[in-house]
Amino acid sequence: MKKRVIALLLAATMAFALTACGSSSTTEETTDTTDATAAEDTTDASAAEEAAEDTAEDETSAEAEAEESDASALYEEAVGQTYVIGTDTTFAPFEFENDEGEHTGIDIELFEAIADEMGFTIEWDILGFSASVAALEAGQVDGVMAGMSITDERMEKYDFSDSYYDCSIAVAVASDSEIESLDDLAGSTVVAKTGTTGSQYAEELAEEYGLELLYVEESSVMYLYVASGQAVACFEDYPIVQYEIARGNVDCKVINTSEYSYPTGMAVLSGNYPELVAAFNEGFARLQEDGTYDEILSHYFE
Repeated sequence: MKKRVIALLLAATMAFALTACGSSSTTEETTDTTDATAAEDTTDASAAEEAAEDTAEDETSAEAEAEESDASALYEEAVGQTYVIGTDTTFAPFEFENDEGEHTGIDIELFEAIADEMGFTIEWDILGFSASVAALEAGQVDGVMAGMSITDERMEKYDFSDSYYDCSIAVAVASDSEIESLDDLAGSTVVAKTGTTGSQYAEELAEEYGLELLYVEESSVMYLYVASGQAVACFEDYPIVQYEIARGNVDCKVINTSEYSYPTGMAVLSGNYPELVAAFNEGFARLQEDGTYDEILSHYFE
């Protein structure tokens, strides 16, 4: 009887041990399955993220290509066209009459080089700055290329090309003047050209320094006012004044320049001739790349 009880106990113990071993194996199998599933989920998530990134890159690339294609199609519309462009009379070195009686300058050379590059034609209408802007608004010219500064106020009315030059504003007095600063200029009569960023700068300073401001239509008249004593100082784009001083055309010296500068561009009336603006921008980029732009500037600046 004792032997039989012992045998039964041994059998029960072995059965329990086998059951325990079986449970451990099942747990390990379940854990392995869970880990494999998690790894697969992580891999799937990473693959999905990579696919999303690739899709975003493809979409961005496609949008860029579409924009480039649209710009290309737009500037090609200018090919074979003729545009009437208003310009200033005397605003050297951007536009002026040379010794041979030819109207030339940075603006003239640059725009004609762009037109040659892009396959359209320019007819110049030499009106003066204010008259050119008035003609643009009246629809008498298609665009203005006259050293025109790009300002927020002007951008409300005109569409501009990319900037081809940056200009600060200079305050110039007679070379023998004792005036050396804006403080010395306080209470004086000064002159600026109507509708220009030079006149805007003068207006900004007028209240602070008690200036009396006169307006004229031509840069050459401004310098005459200073030479004759009708005005103590004039306000003009810095490269213009420096060009005239360097060539001995005006007997002036610069006593101040604005802390800011204005980009300069070609203008059309807002919404008009988008293909001309696109052609200007594309042509200008090409002339910068092949060195033609620097060569044009070298004709006027040493």
